[in-house]
Amino acid sequence: MKPIHVGSRIFDNKKLFVMAGPCVIEEPERTLNIGREMKRICEDLGLPYIFKASFDKANRSSYRSYRGPGLMEGLRILQHIKEELQVPVVSDIHEVSQAEKAAEVLDVLQIPAFLCRQTDLIEAAAATGKCVNVKKGQFLAPEDMKNIVDKIVHQGNENIMLTERGVTLGYHNLVVDMRSFPVMRSFGYPVVFDATHSVQLPGGGGTKSSGQRQFIGSLARAAAGAGIDGVFMEVHDNPAEALSDGPNMLYLSQAKGVLRDMAAIHAVAAAGTETVMP
Repeated sequence: MKPIHVGSRIFDNKKLFVMAGPCVIEEPERTLNIGREMKRICEDLGLPYIFKASFDKANRSSYRSYRGPGLMEGLRILQHIKEELQVPVVSDIHEVSQAEKAAEVLDVLQIPAFLCRQTDLIEAAAATGKCVNVKKGQFLAPEDMKNIVDKIVHQGNENIMLTERGVTLGYHNLVVDMRSFPVMRSFGYPVVFDATHSVQLPGGGGTKSSGQRQFIGSLARAAAGAGIDGVFMEVHDNPAEALSDGPNMLYLSQAKGVLRDMAAIHAVAAAGTETVMP
């Protein structure tokens, strides 16, 4: 498995790494405090940590939905969190024009699932030289991600993560095929499990998404046993007050227990993980 460079840090498959934070940047102090608590949890467990929050949620169910502070203000807040907590930061980009500016602050540029086949966007992210995390589209088979990897590598960038977030099954439902982890891992790059979007019910709330957070822990533990390298999770001190994706976010108070279990399972799985060819 190729190690990846995230800021000044090198991540390998020896320890489960964590990308976590609120879905979207909310009030700056609350956003910072969520990151501060996640950093403390990860330090206690000895797990590498990357702070996550979106500066813009471009894919919303309704035009009334909160999208975030936008590119410039969002990057300013993320820069402050990065400096205050001394941790790398990740956020989504949605347009080619955002890549270069976002790369001035972000350590990981994330490609949302619905945009994972947008060649120009992927190439623009790759050209920054920063680590690129691509979320597998809800419509893709895991072996299809090899073409996306090739687009990034073609730009001279091998700093790549691939994230599983479930596949669409019928209306308002996602399922996670655990076979996708060894398949995507066979490409040679770290694989991440999005533990919270995988329990989302897209559009299930009519003008917003719904979710089944009661299944986060079960799926997260299963994924750790299936051979992932990292976990992505959206957390909040009070998901009922969250401005985006509250129903599928994990309570901040529950994060340490889930991650403790995942780290223990990951350590066992990493000792005997075998990759398979698609």
